[in-house]
Amino acid sequence: MLRVKSDATAGIVATKGQMEKGKVLLSLLIVLSIIGILVLVYMIGDAYYIQAPTAIKAPLSNNKFKILEASYPITPIRDSEHFMVSAFIDHRLNGFIRVISIINRNCLQPLYCVYCNAEKVCKTVHTKVQIHSDHFGFPYGASDVICTGKPMTDATHVLITVKNDSADLKMEYLPIKNKAVQETFKFNFTVCISNLFGDYNNVLQFAQTMEMYKLLGVQHVVIYNTSSGPDLEKLLKHYEMEGILEIVPWPIDQFLNPSSGWNIKLHKGDIQYYGQLVTLNECIYRHMYQSKYVLLNDIDEIIMPYKHATLQSLMEDLQSAHPSIGVFLIENHIFPKTQFEESGKFKRAEWNNIPGVNIMEHIYREPSRKNIYNPTKMIVNPRKVQQTSVHSPLKHFRGSVLVPFNVCRIVHVRVPLQGSLTKEQLVVDKRVWDFEQELIHNIDHTLKLSGFLKASV
Repeated sequence: MLRVKSDATAGIVATKGQMEKGKVLLSLLIVLSIIGILVLVYMIGDAYYIQAPTAIKAPLSNNKFKILEASYPITPIRDSEHFMVSAFIDHRLNGFIRVISIINRNCLQPLYCVYCNAEKVCKTVHTKVQIHSDHFGFPYGASDVICTGKPMTDATHVLITVKNDSADLKMEYLPIKNKAVQETFKFNFTVCISNLFGDYNNVLQFAQTMEMYKLLGVQHVVIYNTSSGPDLEKLLKHYEMEGILEIVPWPIDQFLNPSSGWNIKLHKGDIQYYGQLVTLNECIYRHMYQSKYVLLNDIDEIIMPYKHATLQSLMEDLQSAHPSIGVFLIENHIFPKTQFEESGKFKRAEWNNIPGVNIMEHIYREPSRKNIYNPTKMIVNPRKVQQTSVHSPLKHFRGSVLVPFNVCRIVHVRVPLQGSLTKEQLVVDKRVWDFEQELIHNIDHTLKLSGFLKASV
């Protein structure tokens, strides 16, 4: 009996031990299940947090793996027909990342943002693709890819991808700009010239335009350059060395078949005017916190104040009259290069061998036509513009105002628009002559320094 009792007791003890082990295993399974559910819920949300690989060794003495930055101003988005250009923090939109892009409107697909910080911790989020409404019917258009979700404020680089499952640091990322809001600016006035292409070689007019703008108070000029003629190339290098000119390479013809016009029926291609709208928008964001004002005009145009000596005094008065406005529209007026001033006062022998147009000889302006709209260009506060077209903004804050013709207008020396008009039917406009003494001296000085004139001239 005692033996039987002892065996029974042992059985009971063994059963209790097994039950305790079972409870431990069950608890462990419950904990693991909860962790698994939490991970699953987290992973199917809007964002994926990924630790980038850190075990990759770089050659030579550099033992830190760096995020690979895009080597071209235009970067193809892998496995798509789209391109990314540059990336900025948009502090007006809760600190979201805005990627200036070129999107094929006929091949839309979901896109994702991968952005990483200096520790190579990367986050993948969904995007909103905003194709600008002005694309002129071309397949490719200027676009913004907005990275949604909670911003990573310490992000340094971003990649647009068609995949949402990983961060590949072997791909080319864009550095993120405009990381901090600035209240003071390096420049008061920056001119954005959208595109140089077709081996443009109008040296004299470009020198005159640059020197005129310097007298008006412009401190910085930006040109997006696809191609320029050999003579103009020399002048561009001079202004770049001087410090006033920033040249942004724009090799869009290496990626697309760009059109040389805006009308797709007349000028076939993939994108309007060598991507003019992309560069104008890029220039605005590039100078969001570098320049108080940005002027958007073509290389053969001068935004000219007529009642003020400088752009500074013009904008002080305009801003005083319209304190909340950030977009000022300036009427374009054509000075036909086929009509010459009769006295020959500025037909200077020193400039005879300089390629290009002498704007000082062309003082006859085409009259405004009743019920015909004069296109405009713009002076903008870049912090009040979200998207722009060529002649007016597409999305902006606080409205715009058309500056009266007699206060400011564009001097645009080019082929005539009203070609049937005689010289007598044109309007004499000698505004450029008001600056003749300083202007001619500065033009000659520049042409000497850049090798177009002998130093003795």
